[in-house]
This record gives sequence, structure tokens and C-alpha cells, in this order.
Amino acid sequence: MKALRHIWFIALKDLKIFASDRGAVFFFIIFPLLFITFFNFLMAGVGSEDSRLNLRFVTLEKPDGISHQILVSMETTDETTLAPGEPVIIWERDFEAAQQAVDDGDIAGFIYFPADFTARLLAEAPTNLEIYVNAENTNMRAALHGIAGAIASQINTHQTVIQASVTALISSGVLANDPAAIGMVVEEIMAGMAGSATTDTAVIAIETDKVGEVGTENPANWVIPGYLVMFVFFAAALAAEMIVKERTNHTLERLLSTSVRKEAILGGIYTGTVIRGIIQIIIFWTVGILVFKVDLGLSPGGVIMLSLLMVVMSSAFAVMLATLAKTQRSAGSLAVITALVLAPLGGCWWPSFLYPQWLQTVAKITPHAWATSGFNKLMVFGADFGAAVPEMLALVVFTVIFAGVAITRFRISSN
Repeated sequence: MKALRHIWFIALKDLKIFASDRGAVFFFIIFPLLFITFFNFLMAGVGSEDSRLNLRFVTLEKPDGISHQILVSMETTDETTLAPGEPVIIWERDFEAAQQAVDDGDIAGFIYFPADFTARLLAEAPTNLEIYVNAENTNMRAALHGIAGAIASQINTHQTVIQASVTALISSGVLANDPAAIGMVVEEIMAGMAGSATTDTAVIAIETDKVGEVGTENPANWVIPGYLVMFVFFAAALAAEMIVKERTNHTLERLLSTSVRKEAILGGIYTGTVIRGIIQIIIFWTVGILVFKVDLGLSPGGVIMLSLLMVVMSSAFAVMLATLAKTQRSAGSLAVITALVLAPLGGCWWPSFLYPQWLQTVAKITPHAWATSGFNKLMVFGADFGAAVPEMLALVVFTVIFAGVAITRFRISSN
């Protein structure tokens, strides 16, 4: 009980010193809110554009193939006739050029008809539509898969009609049950269907239903979590400077001489840092909900848990940083450098899911990336609590690592 009392008194002492420093309070509370307000205003309206999809197709067949007729029927020649939001259908004539364009990042992807597409259709054999797409462009990949599925469904419908027609002709005696004769009839029917491309009715049609305007995403849903992670970590890291100052001016030694144990001093410093962080996140989320109308998603408890784990982890980092720095100036420099490097890398300045895959992998070495990923899952993508558990566990691991280093290296004297 005595040790706990010492921890509490040391934490209160640190809080009083902090509250008396107007500059620190400004940087701790006012400056982050000004920062958030500016970027929330700057990002307003982002994501409200109802952009038109460019769907590209290629065929490897010869000009007499059915795929050519299908593409003629689908290709968009006059975009002014399209309804709002209706996709533009582009026929890429050169497969290798289109493939290179995807590799170079000039286009996102395309659907192509294989060289044996018509032959397999006429033989009533299974055939495929194939997709070549940049793997990192998940939106276009999903769109092309959906369109390919829709086209395959319509082709299957046509094949069913053909099979039913041939069966009826054979049953009525009009058509002999001869493979060669059946093949000729099937080919004529397919050619007739393809010939409808010259009419107003396309062989394959893609319909787009507009169900409403695209709503504007509230930028505060990713701006506030990102800068919360950044400034909570930054403020905690700067606390390392105060710890080093008390060590160099022998304040910690004087505490030790009054029968306060080293463990109580370490616990009090850590507790005070955690309390400041909790105050900070309470202010952040209160202002975010009341002023910026932040949506905490399906699991507000998950958002709160992530916030608390971020505070606990950053406080452990602050104590660890103080054990690594020898002077007050070096502690402040390390705090600034680590905060300014880890924040953008971890997705605090802009959503990390916009990064290329290799950079997202590199960012996983930072606690910021795990925290912002968890917030994005809960607040941007509408996930439940369970989806953010890996991010929470990662923050616990970082906390254990930082705390382990801090405990083993913590010293009272600067000598």
C-alpha cells in the first residue's frame, strides 16, 4: 500500500508540473485540435465524386470469332449517350500493349477472351473469360470480376437457348441428329445472335442502376484517429525529456533518499504519463463526437480499447526513451525524430491502406501502423470488435517490449 501511495503522489507531482507549463498544455491540447480542424477542412468533400468506370476488353480470337461481335456490340463510341455513372466500355485491340499498360500502371486491368473462345462455345465445352489486373487495385479487380461473371451468365443463357432450339428441331424432324448438321445450325444461330450487334440490341448488355448520389465521407473519421495516434505518441515521447531532466538535476535521487523505492519512482512516472494520455484522448474524442460528428462505427468499445492501448504503449515508449537518452537535449531530439518518422510511415498523416503493398508491409514495424489500421477497420470500413483484435494484440506486444527495455535500463542517477 505504501508503494502504491508513492506511485500516486509521484504521478500527481508530474501532473501538477505539467499543468503549470502553459506551453506544454498548448502543445498537448490546443495545437492538435487546430491541426485536426485544418486538415478536416482541407479533406472535406473527398470521396464524394461519382467517377465513371472505364472497363477494358481484349480478344485473342481472329476477326471471325464471336468475341469480336460481342465487343462490337458493347464498345462505347459516344460517351455523351451514357447515363450518369454508366461505365465506358473500351475495346483494346492489342493484347500485349494492354498487358504492358497494366504492368506500367497506365491502366488498372482488363478482361480478355481466350483464342479458343468461339470454338469451345460451338462445341458446347466449358470456356473462360480471363482477367489481367493490377493486384493492388482492389476496386477495379472487384469490378472486372463482377462484369466477367455477368457476361458469363448471359453467354450461358444464350447457350441454353441454343440447346433448347436444337433439341426442338431434332424432335420435330426438321434437323437430323447428325453432329455435322447440328454444328452448322449452332454456328448459324450464334452468328445470327452476334449479328444483332448491328441493331439497337446488344448481344451482351451491361446495365447500371443509379440508386442515389455518392455521399461525402466524413474526413474526421480518419483524420482524428490518425492525429490522435500521432500526438498521443508525440506528447508521451516528449515526456522523456522531463524524466531525463529530473534525473540530471538529481530530483529522482532525492526521492530515493526519502525511502521511496526505485520501482515506485518508475511506476509513478509511468502512471503520470498514462493519465496525461487518457486526458488527451478524452478531449480528442469528446471534441470529435460533438464538433466533428465522428462516427465510432459498430464497436465504440473497440475504438476506446484501441485508444487506451495506444496510451499505455506510448507511455512505455516514453520511459524507454528516457533510459536511452543521456541528456535532456538528446531526449527531446529523439522524441521529435521518432514522432516525425513513425507518424507518416504508420499512416497518421494519410490512410495507410492507400500505400503500395510493400510500404504497408514495412510500416508494420511501427505501432502507429497497427493503431491506425485498427481505427480504419472500425471507423472507416465498418468492422466489428473482433476484426481489430490483431491490432490490439500488436500494441500489447509493443508495450511489453518497450516496458521490458525501460525496466531493465531505468536508472535514478545520471552517472
